[in-house]
Amino acid sequence: MPLLPRLPLQAADSFEDPRLLRLANGVEVVSLCQEQAPLVCLDFWCQAGSAGECPGEEGVAHFLEHMVFKGSERLEAGEFDRRIESLGGSSNAATGFDDVHYHVLVPAQAVPEALELLLDLVLKPRLDPADFRMERQVVLEELAQSEDQPEEVAFQRLLALACPQHPYGRPILGTRAALKAQTPDGMAYFHSGAYRPRRCSLAVAGATDQLPIDSLLANSALAGLEPLDSARPAGPALELSPGVHELKLPRLEAARLLMAWQLPAADDQEAVAGADLLTSLLAEGRRSRLVQRLREELRLVESIDLDLNVLEAGSLALLEAVCAPEQVAAVEEQIAVVWQEICCSPPPESELERARRLVANGYRFGLESASSVAGLIGHQCLWGRLQPLRQPLELLQRWSVERLSSELLPLLAPERACRLLALPA
Repeated sequence: MPLLPRLPLQAADSFEDPRLLRLANGVEVVSLCQEQAPLVCLDFWCQAGSAGECPGEEGVAHFLEHMVFKGSERLEAGEFDRRIESLGGSSNAATGFDDVHYHVLVPAQAVPEALELLLDLVLKPRLDPADFRMERQVVLEELAQSEDQPEEVAFQRLLALACPQHPYGRPILGTRAALKAQTPDGMAYFHSGAYRPRRCSLAVAGATDQLPIDSLLANSALAGLEPLDSARPAGPALELSPGVHELKLPRLEAARLLMAWQLPAADDQEAVAGADLLTSLLAEGRRSRLVQRLREELRLVESIDLDLNVLEAGSLALLEAVCAPEQVAAVEEQIAVVWQEICCSPPPESELERARRLVANGYRFGLESASSVAGLIGHQCLWGRLQPLRQPLELLQRWSVERLSSELLPLLAPERACRLLALPA
């Protein structure tokens, strides 16, 4: 296949390749110096998302993220945040289906202390019973708030219908029964099995040029982690269940047509790049096919979005069209018409080039901060996919209109989707 005209690599090409350091116990640490970044981001990643929970543990991964910030063997509740703020920094964390990560952003001179604080907090959480009971109420309230939002209820129902035999079909927040049954000992067991070498990584990005990263890590709690006897078994592959479903919800202000398709898993980076192009071509911006047809021309919808969710067991393309209940049939018909039109008459090269620039520029914008870069390379390192920062831009060049049409467009056929029509009750 002839190569398409190359995009200027700009920001991605101005960075050196990430530097990988493997500690004696197998933990991998990746670092990247950004000359223009005045701060340093430390980002600890772990393969401890909700998909790794066993029956009865639903919600423990997210609950553990909360409990980590309640202190460690050396840090009282709230002390970590106070000390990071006193260093001029900030911190945050997030739990997903596949992984969880904790990050701090600090001035370069504060890195040694911030690294010690972060690793102590994440690797040695205290899990005090009194704090455990109090924080469980916080998590249960979070769950209640989610269940009180009709749009969130509809989205979770779509996932449950699309992924009935897979952890991706369960809420990351868990279930009320499982959360109430959780104990500090059970959470400690989950933590001890997940936060281990070969299941975690650390990323350091920003103003790192004067930092003695190797010596800092050699004497850190990360180097002292005991490896597990065996690697974590691979989780089940995703097999999406197509179907047509309906749900009536009180307080839902407009009808929502939700559709989910299965796309290639995260480890197929070239296919992921192609899927990003295709979903952008279909629904990114006013000139995209679905937005232009359904919102701009026919005015059938208030909004229509198609998001690519890149996941380890199989990615998901999730469509949401918001419209009046009486327009739902026409909306669904036009989605099928647009798909059929592209199948019969592939889009011109200019349309693909527009999508390529949208995806590429979105990626470039993500390289402007130390936090974004640390998140990117930390996640890549965690899953064994560390690559030069320019690589995703180069993967976009490998997709032509013909290749998208033959390899990926069939995966978005309407009959392959799980469809949920959410209606106001």
